[in-house]
Amino acid sequence: MKYRNIYDMHTHSDNSFDGNHSCILLCEGACAKGAKGIAITDHCDIDGKNYDFRAFSTNQFVEATKAKNAFKDKLDVLIGIELGQGIYEKEKSLNIINSFSYDFILGAIHNLENREDFYFMDYSDKDIDALLNEYFNAVLELAKWNQTDSIAHLTYPLRYITGRDGIKVDISKFYDIIDEIFSEIITNEKALEINVSGLFTEINDTLPNIELIKRYKDSGGKYITVGSDSHYYNKVCNGIEKGYDILKKCGFKQFTIFKNRQPILIDIE
Repeated sequence: MKYRNIYDMHTHSDNSFDGNHSCILLCEGACAKGAKGIAITDHCDIDGKNYDFRAFSTNQFVEATKAKNAFKDKLDVLIGIELGQGIYEKEKSLNIINSFSYDFILGAIHNLENREDFYFMDYSDKDIDALLNEYFNAVLELAKWNQTDSIAHLTYPLRYITGRDGIKVDISKFYDIIDEIFSEIITNEKALEINVSGLFTEINDTLPNIELIKRYKDSGGKYITVGSDSHYYNKVCNGIEKGYDILKKCGFKQFTIFKNRQPILIDIE
């Protein structure tokens, strides 16, 4: 790999409902790619029904901790979660956040309140602009809540609206609210994520894309995490170097990791 400081800050083990491999195997995959570090950020979609979040969090935290100890001389293993829809069940979310000593919490919106994941939606009969306006307002509320460390895949719905279903979106219509999101992130000294998973799907782009990342930088954005969103051990770190390439094009000289919920800047080199 052309970069020495490789950290994949968004990965899923088989503790996620859609994961496939153990925390140990994720770490093996990271080592095989020459990574310096990995954050294990399993799904914790707080608005899920009939789900024992306490049991999930305990199991995931224990297994991630075992991996951290097993690889302490080879890999910097960061224990995290991807907290989905945390603003819809704030008390429950805070209980999870405060019960475990996480290094890193990704904040995500995968669906609007009491509705299905954007992955499952049929967009043929939808008002796309109205839907995206609702989505970005939910992300803005998440940023204002200020309980997570990095906002995951800012343009998540486009993975399916544009990438899968081929519906073009004029993202400039949402610049005002996106700028508000950036302002909250910057004021609260949190991070924005570059999710590189889209490079390997129909959308063939990062989430968000380079234009929005540059806009974040020009707004004063300092902290930015890069994650593969891998659900397989052999796909850990895929696309991370492309993410660093984009960061450099946008004027960033460092990316961000989190330890004990505190941002740490790492040189892109």
